[in-house]
Amino acid sequence: MSVTPDSPIRSRLLLILAAVLFSTGGAAIKGCALSAMQLVSFRSGIAALALAVLLPEARRRWTWRTVAVGCAYAATLTLFVAANKTTTAANAIFLQATAPIYLLFLGPLLLREPVRRSDLLVVAAVACGAAFMFLGAPAASATAPDPARGNLYAAASGVTWALTVSGLRWLERSGGKGVGITTVMSGNLIAFLLCLPAALPVTHFSVSDGATLLYLGLFQVGLAYFLLTRSIRHVPALEASTLLMAEPALNPFWTWLLQGERPGMAPFAGGALVLAATMAGTWWNARRSRRP
Repeated sequence: MSVTPDSPIRSRLLLILAAVLFSTGGAAIKGCALSAMQLVSFRSGIAALALAVLLPEARRRWTWRTVAVGCAYAATLTLFVAANKTTTAANAIFLQATAPIYLLFLGPLLLREPVRRSDLLVVAAVACGAAFMFLGAPAASATAPDPARGNLYAAASGVTWALTVSGLRWLERSGGKGVGITTVMSGNLIAFLLCLPAALPVTHFSVSDGATLLYLGLFQVGLAYFLLTRSIRHVPALEASTLLMAEPALNPFWTWLLQGERPGMAPFAGGALVLAATMAGTWWNARRSRRP
Protein backbone atom coordinates (compact mmCIF):
# COMPACT_ATOMS: atom_id res chain seq x y z
CA MET A 1 0.00 0.00 0.00
CA SER A 2 1.48 3.34 -1.07
CA VAL A 3 1.64 6.23 1.39
CA THR A 4 1.15 9.49 -0.52
CA PRO A 5 1.59 12.95 1.09
CA ASP A 6 -2.16 13.18 1.74
CA SER A 7 -2.85 9.48 2.36
CA PRO A 8 -5.18 8.53 5.23
CA ILE A 9 -2.45 6.47 6.90
CA ARG A 10 0.11 9.27 6.80
CA SER A 11 -2.37 11.87 8.08
CA ARG A 12 -3.35 9.71 11.04
CA LEU A 13 0.26 8.91 11.91
CA LEU A 14 1.16 12.61 11.83
CA LEU A 15 -1.84 13.42 14.05
CA ILE A 16 -0.82 10.76 16.58
CA LEU A 17 2.76 12.06 16.53
CA ALA A 18 1.46 15.59 17.23
CA ALA A 19 -0.51 14.28 20.22
CA VAL A 20 2.57 12.43 21.51
CA LEU A 21 4.66 15.61 21.27
CA PHE A 22 1.95 17.60 23.09
CA SER A 23 1.85 14.94 25.82
CA THR A 24 5.53 15.39 26.73
CA GLY A 25 4.95 18.94 28.01
CA GLY A 26 4.33 18.01 31.64
CA ALA A 27 7.48 15.90 32.03
CA ALA A 28 9.65 18.49 30.26
CA ILE A 29 8.30 21.38 32.33
CA LYS A 30 8.93 19.49 35.57
CA GLY A 31 12.45 18.58 34.44
CA CYS A 32 13.47 22.22 33.92
CA ALA A 33 14.90 24.23 36.83
CA LEU A 34 13.70 27.57 35.46
CA SER A 35 10.75 29.32 37.11
CA ALA A 36 7.24 29.11 35.70
CA MET A 37 7.39 32.63 34.24
CA GLN A 38 10.77 31.98 32.65
CA LEU A 39 9.49 28.76 31.11
CA VAL A 40 6.33 30.39 29.77
CA SER A 41 8.13 33.39 28.29
CA PHE A 42 11.11 31.63 26.73
CA ARG A 43 9.17 28.59 25.49
CA SER A 44 6.52 30.77 23.89
CA GLY A 45 9.13 33.05 22.31
CA ILE A 46 10.85 30.06 20.71
CA ALA A 47 7.49 28.57 19.69
CA ALA A 48 6.31 31.82 18.06
CA LEU A 49 9.53 32.02 16.04
CA ALA A 50 9.27 28.36 15.03
CA LEU A 51 5.64 28.76 13.93
CA ALA A 52 6.53 31.85 11.88
CA VAL A 53 9.22 29.85 10.05
CA LEU A 54 7.41 26.51 9.72
CA LEU A 55 3.95 27.88 8.89
CA PRO A 56 3.89 30.98 6.68
CA GLU A 57 0.10 31.20 7.14
CA ALA A 58 0.71 32.01 10.83
CA ARG A 59 2.10 35.38 9.72
CA ARG A 60 -1.08 36.33 7.87
CA ARG A 61 -4.61 37.48 8.78
CA TRP A 62 -3.74 39.24 12.02
CA THR A 63 -6.72 41.19 13.34
CA TRP A 64 -7.92 42.45 16.70
CA ARG A 65 -10.04 39.28 16.87
CA THR A 66 -7.08 36.91 16.56
CA VAL A 67 -5.21 38.94 19.19
CA ALA A 68 -8.22 38.86 21.55
CA VAL A 69 -8.52 35.08 21.30
CA GLY A 70 -4.73 34.87 21.48
CA CYS A 71 -4.92 36.52 24.92
CA ALA A 72 -7.11 33.65 26.17
CA TYR A 73 -4.66 31.15 24.69
CA ALA A 74 -1.72 32.99 26.29
CA ALA A 75 -3.48 32.71 29.67
CA THR A 76 -3.92 28.97 29.06
CA LEU A 77 -0.21 28.56 28.30
CA THR A 78 0.74 30.45 31.46
CA LEU A 79 -1.68 28.68 33.79
CA PHE A 80 -0.79 25.23 32.43
CA VAL A 81 2.93 25.74 33.09
CA ALA A 82 2.18 27.12 36.58
CA ALA A 83 -0.02 24.10 37.27
CA ASN A 84 2.68 21.65 36.17
CA LYS A 85 5.20 23.40 38.40
CA THR A 86 3.01 23.02 41.50
CA THR A 87 0.75 19.97 41.12
CA THR A 88 1.02 16.60 39.38
CA ALA A 89 1.09 16.40 35.60
CA ALA A 90 -2.00 14.17 35.72
CA ASN A 91 -4.05 16.75 37.60
CA ALA A 92 -2.74 19.57 35.40
CA ILE A 93 -3.82 17.93 32.13
CA PHE A 94 -7.04 16.32 33.39
CA LEU A 95 -8.31 19.49 35.10
CA GLN A 96 -7.62 21.45 31.94
CA ALA A 97 -9.78 18.89 30.16
CA THR A 98 -12.77 20.06 32.24
CA ALA A 99 -13.31 22.79 29.63
CA PRO A 100 -16.70 21.27 28.58
CA ILE A 101 -18.11 22.42 31.95
CA TYR A 102 -17.43 26.04 31.08
CA LEU A 103 -18.38 25.62 27.43
CA LEU A 104 -21.84 24.68 28.67
CA PHE A 105 -22.26 28.32 29.72
CA LEU A 106 -20.05 29.99 27.10
CA GLY A 107 -21.78 28.30 24.15
CA PRO A 108 -25.21 29.91 24.66
CA LEU A 109 -23.72 33.16 25.98
CA LEU A 110 -21.09 33.88 23.32
CA LEU A 111 -22.05 31.70 20.36
CA ARG A 112 -25.83 31.36 20.75
CA GLU A 113 -25.44 27.57 20.66
CA PRO A 114 -28.24 25.59 22.35
CA VAL A 115 -27.59 23.29 25.31
CA ARG A 116 -28.82 19.72 24.79
CA ARG A 117 -29.69 17.12 27.39
CA SER A 118 -26.72 14.98 26.34
CA ASP A 119 -24.43 17.98 26.97
CA LEU A 120 -25.68 18.19 30.55
CA LEU A 121 -24.87 14.51 31.10
CA VAL A 122 -21.35 14.96 29.73
CA VAL A 123 -20.73 18.02 31.90
CA ALA A 124 -22.05 16.23 35.00
CA ALA A 125 -19.62 13.35 34.40
CA VAL A 126 -16.72 15.76 33.81
CA ALA A 127 -17.59 17.63 37.02
CA CYS A 128 -17.54 14.35 38.97
CA GLY A 129 -14.13 13.54 37.52
CA ALA A 130 -12.83 16.96 38.54
CA ALA A 131 -14.15 16.43 42.07
CA PHE A 132 -12.18 13.16 42.28
CA MET A 133 -8.99 15.04 41.43
CA PHE A 134 -9.57 17.79 44.01
CA LEU A 135 -10.62 15.42 46.78
CA GLY A 136 -7.80 12.99 46.04
CA ALA A 137 -5.05 15.62 45.82
CA PRO A 138 -1.70 13.95 46.60
CA ALA A 139 0.66 15.10 49.31
CA ALA A 140 3.32 17.66 48.39
CA SER A 141 6.40 16.22 46.71
CA ALA A 142 9.49 17.38 44.84
CA THR A 143 7.65 17.44 41.49
CA ALA A 144 4.37 18.74 42.98
CA PRO A 145 5.28 21.10 45.87
CA ASP A 146 1.84 22.72 46.26
CA PRO A 147 -0.90 20.45 44.81
CA ALA A 148 -3.84 22.49 46.15
CA ARG A 149 -2.66 25.71 44.51
CA GLY A 150 -1.62 23.86 41.37
CA ASN A 151 -5.07 22.31 41.06
CA LEU A 152 -6.57 25.81 41.09
CA TYR A 153 -4.19 26.89 38.33
CA ALA A 154 -5.14 23.80 36.32
CA ALA A 155 -8.87 24.38 36.81
CA ALA A 156 -8.42 28.01 35.73
CA SER A 157 -6.62 26.79 32.61
CA GLY A 158 -9.76 24.81 31.83
CA VAL A 159 -11.72 28.09 31.88
CA THR A 160 -9.24 29.90 29.63
CA TRP A 161 -9.06 26.90 27.29
CA ALA A 162 -12.86 26.97 27.01
CA LEU A 163 -12.60 30.68 26.16
CA THR A 164 -9.97 29.84 23.55
CA VAL A 165 -12.13 27.15 21.94
CA SER A 166 -15.15 29.47 21.95
CA GLY A 167 -13.01 32.22 20.46
CA LEU A 168 -11.77 29.98 17.67
CA ARG A 169 -15.35 29.03 16.79
CA TRP A 170 -16.27 32.73 16.85
CA LEU A 171 -13.40 33.52 14.47
CA GLU A 172 -14.50 30.79 12.06
CA ARG A 173 -18.05 32.14 12.06
CA SER A 174 -16.78 35.67 11.46
CA GLY A 175 -15.30 34.62 8.14
CA GLY A 176 -11.85 33.88 9.50
CA LYS A 177 -11.58 30.31 8.25
CA GLY A 178 -8.14 28.86 8.83
CA VAL A 179 -6.98 31.51 11.32
CA GLY A 180 -6.40 28.99 14.11
CA ILE A 181 -2.64 28.85 13.58
CA THR A 182 -2.48 32.66 13.52
CA THR A 183 -4.23 32.65 16.89
CA VAL A 184 -1.76 30.10 18.24
CA MET A 185 1.17 32.24 17.13
CA SER A 186 -0.36 35.41 18.57
CA GLY A 187 -1.02 33.63 21.89
CA ASN A 188 2.60 32.49 22.13
CA LEU A 189 3.87 35.96 21.25
CA ILE A 190 1.60 37.56 23.87
CA ALA A 191 2.70 35.04 26.53
CA PHE A 192 6.35 35.71 25.69
CA LEU A 193 6.00 39.49 25.99
CA LEU A 194 3.77 39.61 29.08
CA CYS A 195 5.81 37.10 31.09
CA LEU A 196 9.22 38.44 30.05
CA PRO A 197 9.47 41.14 32.80
CA ALA A 198 8.81 38.50 35.48
CA ALA A 199 11.27 36.12 33.79
CA LEU A 200 14.20 38.52 34.09
CA PRO A 201 16.84 38.50 35.34
CA VAL A 202 17.93 34.89 34.81
CA THR A 203 20.27 34.05 37.67
CA HIS A 204 20.83 30.39 36.81
CA PHE A 205 20.72 28.81 33.36
CA SER A 206 22.20 25.38 32.67
CA VAL A 207 22.78 23.54 29.42
CA SER A 208 19.97 21.12 30.29
CA ASP A 209 17.59 24.05 30.85
CA GLY A 210 18.48 25.43 27.43
CA ALA A 211 17.98 22.04 25.80
CA THR A 212 14.59 21.66 27.51
CA LEU A 213 13.47 25.11 26.35
CA LEU A 214 14.51 24.39 22.77
CA TYR A 215 12.66 21.07 22.88
CA LEU A 216 9.50 22.66 24.30
CA GLY A 217 9.46 25.56 21.85
CA LEU A 218 10.64 23.82 18.68
CA PHE A 219 9.14 20.36 19.07
CA GLN A 220 6.47 20.21 21.80
CA VAL A 221 4.75 23.34 20.40
CA GLY A 222 6.22 24.30 17.01
CA LEU A 223 6.57 20.92 15.31
CA ALA A 224 3.45 19.55 17.01
CA TYR A 225 1.26 22.33 15.61
CA PHE A 226 2.94 21.98 12.21
CA LEU A 227 1.99 18.28 12.14
CA LEU A 228 -1.49 19.05 13.48
CA THR A 229 -2.32 21.61 10.79
CA ARG A 230 -0.91 19.40 8.02
CA SER A 231 -2.85 16.30 9.04
CA ILE A 232 -6.14 17.25 10.70
CA ARG A 233 -7.70 18.52 7.48
CA HIS A 234 -7.55 14.95 6.09
CA VAL A 235 -9.01 13.18 9.16
CA PRO A 236 -12.71 13.26 10.16
CA ALA A 237 -13.37 15.48 13.18
CA LEU A 238 -14.54 12.67 15.48
CA GLU A 239 -11.58 10.44 14.68
CA ALA A 240 -9.18 13.37 15.02
CA SER A 241 -10.51 14.28 18.48
CA THR A 242 -10.19 10.63 19.53
CA LEU A 243 -6.60 10.36 18.29
CA LEU A 244 -5.69 13.60 20.07
CA MET A 245 -6.85 12.03 23.35
CA ALA A 246 -3.42 10.40 23.29
CA GLU A 247 -2.14 13.67 24.80
CA PRO A 248 -3.91 13.53 28.19
CA ALA A 249 -3.58 9.75 28.26
CA LEU A 250 0.21 9.79 27.78
CA ASN A 251 1.04 12.95 29.73
CA PRO A 252 1.06 11.30 33.21
CA PHE A 253 2.93 8.29 31.79
CA TRP A 254 5.89 10.38 30.59
CA THR A 255 6.03 12.19 33.93
CA TRP A 256 6.03 8.90 35.82
CA LEU A 257 8.69 7.42 33.49
CA LEU A 258 11.03 10.44 33.48
CA GLN A 259 10.32 12.12 36.84
CA GLY A 260 8.99 9.23 38.94
CA GLU A 261 5.79 11.11 39.76
CA ARG A 262 2.90 8.96 41.07
CA PRO A 263 -0.32 10.97 41.41
CA GLY A 264 -2.39 8.23 43.08
CA MET A 265 -5.55 6.35 42.14
CA ALA A 266 -8.14 9.07 42.78
CA PRO A 267 -6.70 11.54 40.24
CA PHE A 268 -6.35 8.76 37.67
CA ALA A 269 -9.94 7.65 38.25
CA GLY A 270 -11.14 11.24 37.90
CA GLY A 271 -9.05 11.74 34.77
CA ALA A 272 -10.39 8.54 33.22
CA LEU A 273 -13.94 9.75 33.88
CA VAL A 274 -13.19 13.15 32.30
CA LEU A 275 -11.69 11.55 29.19
CA ALA A 276 -14.45 8.97 28.84
CA ALA A 277 -17.19 11.59 29.20
CA THR A 278 -15.53 13.93 26.69
CA MET A 279 -15.06 11.16 24.13
CA ALA A 280 -18.61 9.90 24.60
CA GLY A 281 -20.01 13.40 24.18
CA THR A 282 -17.96 13.98 21.03
CA TRP A 283 -19.10 10.65 19.56
CA TRP A 284 -22.76 11.30 20.37
CA ASN A 285 -22.76 14.82 18.90
CA ALA A 286 -21.01 13.63 15.74
CA ARG A 287 -23.50 10.77 15.36
CA ARG A 288 -26.44 13.13 15.85
CA SER A 289 -25.07 15.63 13.31
CA ARG A 290 -24.99 12.91 10.65
CA ARG A 291 -28.68 12.12 11.03
CA PRO A 292 -30.84 13.28 8.09
